Amino acid sequence: MTSFARRLARIYAWYALGFTLFVLALAVGEQAGLSKSWIGFAFLAGTVGVYAVIGVLSRTTDADEYFVAGRRVPAFYNGMAAGADWMSAASFIGLAGTLYLSGFGGLAYVLGWTGGFCLVALLLAPYLRRFGGYTLPDFLDARYGSRAVRLVAAGCAVMLSFVYLVAQIYGIGLITTRLTGMNFEIGVFVGLGGVLVCSFLGGMRAVTWTQVAQYVILIAAYLVPVAWLGLKQSGTPVPQAIYGHQLQSLSEREAALNRDPAEQAVRDFYRNRARQLTTKLQDVPAALAAERAAAAREVDRLKTQGASLAEVQFAEKRRAALPRTVPEAAELWQRQKAQDEAAAQPLGGAPPHAQAFAGDPDGTPEQQRQFADSRRNFMALVFCLMVGTAGLPHILTRYYTTPSVAEARRSVAWSLFFICLLYLTAPALAVMVKTEVFNHLVGTPIGELPAWITQWSRVDPGLLSVSDVNGDGILQFGELRIGGDLVMLVTPELAGLPFVISGLVAAGGLAAALSTADGLLLTISAALSHDIYFRSVRPGLPSTRRVTLSKALLLATALAAAGVATQKPAEIVFLVSAAFSVAAAVFFPVLVLGIFWRRANAAGALAGMLSGLAVTLSYMAGAWGLWWGIQPLSAGVFGAPAAAVATVLVSLLTRPPSAEQGRWLDALRQA
Repeated sequence: MTSFARRLARIYAWYALGFTLFVLALAVGEQAGLSKSWIGFAFLAGTVGVYAVIGVLSRTTDADEYFVAGRRVPAFYNGMAAGADWMSAASFIGLAGTLYLSGFGGLAYVLGWTGGFCLVALLLAPYLRRFGGYTLPDFLDARYGSRAVRLVAAGCAVMLSFVYLVAQIYGIGLITTRLTGMNFEIGVFVGLGGVLVCSFLGGMRAVTWTQVAQYVILIAAYLVPVAWLGLKQSGTPVPQAIYGHQLQSLSEREAALNRDPAEQAVRDFYRNRARQLTTKLQDVPAALAAERAAAAREVDRLKTQGASLAEVQFAEKRRAALPRTVPEAAELWQRQKAQDEAAAQPLGGAPPHAQAFAGDPDGTPEQQRQFADSRRNFMALVFCLMVGTAGLPHILTRYYTTPSVAEARRSVAWSLFFICLLYLTAPALAVMVKTEVFNHLVGTPIGELPAWITQWSRVDPGLLSVSDVNGDGILQFGELRIGGDLVMLVTPELAGLPFVISGLVAAGGLAAALSTADGLLLTISAALSHDIYFRSVRPGLPSTRRVTLSKALLLATALAAAGVATQKPAEIVFLVSAAFSVAAAVFFPVLVLGIFWRRANAAGALAGMLSGLAVTLSYMAGAWGLWWGIQPLSAGVFGAPAAAVATVLVSLLTRPPSAEQGRWLDALRQA
């Protein structure tokens, strides 16, 4: 171990000890009467304050330090930083929620995201490090000898990284709101400050050392509540060891709920409401006119009978909330009908947790079709996530920062280790959370529900809502809606753990979102300042000017992403998965063919990237319907092969690369 590595080990050992003492002090404070709001602010200020200090201490104007951390990050710490960079809000916040809602189907994310690092280790990381550039477009330009290839690659890197970034900042807003009680929109911009203090001053050097610090927090925040919940439910702090037994118990509880008359009454309510919406949709103009007339009569009735001002205002708000146009009404009622039809199914439309695929391979023709579609979608999603992981610019550039090719290989192995600590835990967590909901939340009187339910429903009713539709005053499972983005964050409160654990989990989620947001911001700003402006517009720009421009673009990008995030876009996991399909189609084929096929040329690379992007985006937009039942989320399963075929065909039909490029490739392969 070098003296630099030994110094890092001492620094982060003291840091881990200090954070442990910080959490214990807050736990003691909670027992002594310290309020939840103070605990939340302490976690927010304490953790972001540490990241800010690291960012300030790591400030630099040197291009090598700013873009690749001076290429001196040891494999162990680069693996930890890559793990934090990788385990975004989608992993920390969304993965357990996806497994909670989807059961077996959610394992596609675990398999795909983890398997992608095997592709990185075998096919890409050593060769990228041997090249030793700053960005992914740097490598593609050098390999194919084309400025056009660089510009297309930079544009695609900006696009997919921005989508990914919006998802992270949305998660930051949720967590900041939970920690402080702020309005969601304000929480987004407060959290944004945490992103900027890590990346603005020191670039990759600051981001690397803050990501190591963030990994320590996020993995502790994930494992501590899981171990505690495991002890509570099964007497073991390692619930992964008895996952099969817990899954069997959960399946038995699911079957009991399906037979419960109260649950059946809830399903009947939604079934009847779906029928009513079907009737409305048969003549939308007449139905909308009837609803407006009924709402107006209700307001007049309340005013005539001298109802209270609050009752009149409520009725007027309901009238004002009606759709304004016929197309709006049709779209709203169609969406509500789909939601009610799903809620009318057993378990609120969620599949049984242990069921591998929908349908039945030995059932009716319709059940066989459902089974085939479900299995195809599972495999397609695994493919897109694996190949997309190996094409993400913000992940691949992490391997430019190691001192050597051998260190880059070891770094990927450490990345897999640190990622698996969380990914092997998420399935057990999802089962324990669902067990907790079934056994301790379902059946609770509506008036006695815990306060956190009301608090989260105020943040966003789409994340959490309770409605006593059968009027019995008791919460049934079908009356509870928990969004996937919320499952991990409410786990401590759901399990009745001390609030300090809730604060720890929120701090861990914040660390995960901040770490990935930092990497994405650097990728976007580097693509704009280095690949587009410096390499294509102003080649003679001094190093310090490049760094200054990158910082300005980083700030502008962060503000733009925060503005989009305040609109509360689609679920985090969906946004991130869309980015993976684009990465799978645009980058992976031209990178792998560029390394292992000498005949690949610039024309082929351009054709591959553009055709892969076009096929993926058009399939996501629904331009061609569904092929073989594959959902738009997995559009990369068509985009990546299209890109590979286009690259090969166009390369064969055009001039081969120069002899100089061939020698360059031979030298690269010595990695």
